[in-house]
This record gives sequence, structure tokens and C-alpha cells, in this order.
Amino acid sequence: MKSQTLQVKLQELAITPSHSRPRVSNDNAYAESLFRTLKYVPTWPEGGFRDLTQARVWGNNFTHWYNEEHRHSGINYVTPGQRHRGEDKVILKQRDAVYRQAKFTHPERGSRNTRNWQWIETVTLNPEREEHVA
Repeated sequence: MKSQTLQVKLQELAITPSHSRPRVSNDNAYAESLFRTLKYVPTWPEGGFRDLTQARVWGNNFTHWYNEEHRHSGINYVTPGQRHRGEDKVILKQRDAVYRQAKFTHPERGSRNTRNWQWIETVTLNPEREEHVA
């Protein structure tokens, strides 16, 4: 597909093209985060894939694991699937109750507050920083 043909197709699909800048690691923070997760997941085949079929099977398995099994710290250790389906609010309330009950039952086990299991409304990887002009 030629560049101009691709541009027309992107416009038809209402997709804004992204032009990553060289040597800018956070240009697409979500992609960078996913690539890091891919690189360090224990099931990554160190010797590469035998063929396209093996790569596709592995990719499908990874996608399921990432969305349905892997708990993400940025959303208080629920899965993206749970977050997408709206299950995270109930899960976080249950966790908060368990932690509070444990602290109440055994206050000697810790002097600090329990973990914050509050629902996080907005999630960002690289939030915009306020500019401070001197």
C-alpha cells in the first residue's frame, strides 16, 4: 500500500496517523509499556518463533493473559477485562473490606494504614506536567 493510499484509508476510517519521533521513548507510552511487558513475560520464546502460526497462537494466548489474568498496578491490581466490564469497583470494595477487617482483627501486624483500594477514575501513563516558567 502506497503512502498516499494509506493516508486516504486512514481518513476513511477516521484514524489519526501517529508519526513517532526518533529516540523519544514516551512518544506512545501505551505501546512502550506493552512492549516492556512483552519483553519480560516469562512465556516469551527466547529462541523466537518457529513460524507464523506459532507466533499467532502465542500472541492470542498473551492477549488473553494480559487482559484477563495479569493484574495491572495502574488500576489497583485488577485485570483490564475486569475494569472494562465494570467489575473492578466491586472487587476493590471487597479488597478494602478484607484489609480493614485484617487490620481490625490483628492491629499488631502493622502500624500503617491499609493499602488504598479506591477506584481510580482516570488512568494515564505519562500525565501532562504543569510547566513552570521561571
